[in-house]
Amino acid sequence: QVQLVESGGGLVQAGGSLRLSCAASGSIFSINTMGWYRQAPGKQRELVATIPGDGSTNYADSVKGRFTISRDNAKNTVYLQMNSLKPEDTAVYYCKADLWHTIHSSQRFGEFWGQGTQVTVSA
Repeated sequence: QVQLVESGGGLVQAGGSLRLSCAASGSIFSINTMGWYRQAPGKQRELVATIPGDGSTNYADSVKGRFTISRDNAKNTVYLQMNSLKPEDTAVYYCKADLWHTIHSSQRFGEFWGQGTQVTVSA
């Protein structure tokens, strides 16, 4: 069983900062890409940032220069440092991991999502 647990969301004023964390646990063999997505009320879930196993990064245009994604492979954890937050960043933020996990001594590939953490930015 694999679980992703997010933390670090909350309420912040515009211009402020938050740091999200997402730790993966369970019968994990290896993790490929990890990423953050967000979903605002009435909108579709959208990509925020991703970081493959080689450490390269990919960002949505709306967060470039303000958000930084990083990962600690030893801890199976991905982070999202969010600076210069804007009211339009308000959403539920979800982490995602594409990983190999072990089931009955066999490795299976799957996509796993966290439960989401609320980020609210006030004007």
